[in-house]
Amino acid sequence: MARTPARRFDIVLFGATGFTGRLVAEYLTRRAAGTSLRWALSGRSTAKLEQVRSELAAIDAAARDLAILEADCHDQAAIDRIARDTRVVCTTVGPYAQHGVTLVDACARAGTHYCDLAGEVPFIRASIDRNHDEARRTGARIVHCCGFDSIPSDLGVLSLQHELTARTGGPAKKITALFGETKGAFSGGTVASLLGVIDAAARDRAARKVLGDPYGLDPAGSPRGPDHDVKAPGYDRTLGKVTAPFLMAAINTRVVRRSHALLGHPWGTDWSYDERMSLPRSPVGVAAAVAITGALAGFVAGSQVPWVRKQIEHRLPRPGEGPTADQRARGHWTVRLYGENGGKRVVMKLADRLDPGYAGTAKLLGESALCLAEDELATPTGVLTPATAMGLTLVERLREAGVTWETSEA
Repeated sequence: MARTPARRFDIVLFGATGFTGRLVAEYLTRRAAGTSLRWALSGRSTAKLEQVRSELAAIDAAARDLAILEADCHDQAAIDRIARDTRVVCTTVGPYAQHGVTLVDACARAGTHYCDLAGEVPFIRASIDRNHDEARRTGARIVHCCGFDSIPSDLGVLSLQHELTARTGGPAKKITALFGETKGAFSGGTVASLLGVIDAAARDRAARKVLGDPYGLDPAGSPRGPDHDVKAPGYDRTLGKVTAPFLMAAINTRVVRRSHALLGHPWGTDWSYDERMSLPRSPVGVAAAVAITGALAGFVAGSQVPWVRKQIEHRLPRPGEGPTADQRARGHWTVRLYGENGGKRVVMKLADRLDPGYAGTAKLLGESALCLAEDELATPTGVLTPATAMGLTLVERLREAGVTWETSEA
């Protein structure tokens, strides 16, 4: 896509003073060094933005010239100005149901591409209902879930289906994703968003309905497949792994199914996808699977009990908190997806040597913003998914950025 001269910036990073926002700012600074990328920092406090800019200048001296755009996420006039001034808004300000509505709506109206870290199913459903038609009219690509949830799942499925089709002449009718070896913590923003979603479900019947629907993000009237949420421990014979329900499957699976629907159901209306956490095939692995299953159920129930909620909030990171640089550097993540066609089973392994919740997510979001700003994308517009907005173009970017994509036959 050619750049639009009428816009001052290619990318505005909104929420640049937050913990994750700073990591994305650092990532963009390194990626923009020596290029013509026009980008700016935005947030509520000019003083804090200036501090961030000063820190970025230590990475690349050119960062001292970054523009600063002060704006509160609920200030309609300021948000509208930002949306009109840039080609892409990249935002880390969550929980998005509380702080993201004004910005995403403004981008849809202004024809401005948008990417975020939202993992909140009710917020995304509402964004689709409000903004899909308007974004199609204005030419905006609104892309939620551009972090660890849900890029590995969404782009992993797309890549695997392309690989299977190239090798066997057709796609898999079922794909399973197993989230395996991982080191790193959930971000404070993710915890806050998760608690917000649980709270919304507790008080709002419509939110409960969307959350409980495996196809809750599909376009209205789309055919429904056979999928349901995995809620119990199990065993995966293909990879020889004990499995447990995966916390982020509640958003990832719905994003993947929306991608399939937006693509026109190319893998069939009976196509199936599920994802789980994988653990070693051992007594310890079995015990861990049972414990994780119970802990997830207890977390949801306990979050609605006041004294338990206080303990949860006290023990888990708060928004703006996170691990040290050394801790982030020691993190890593691995996802294995597999599918079969014509008797040939292909396994795709995605991995990165960065913690998923912070540095890894900063890379995924940063490359998504750069992809929307710089690449020629022959994709639709509207409220999309990473796979339908950026697809294999983003896969190649992530490969070049150090995310491994390894394919083997099993």
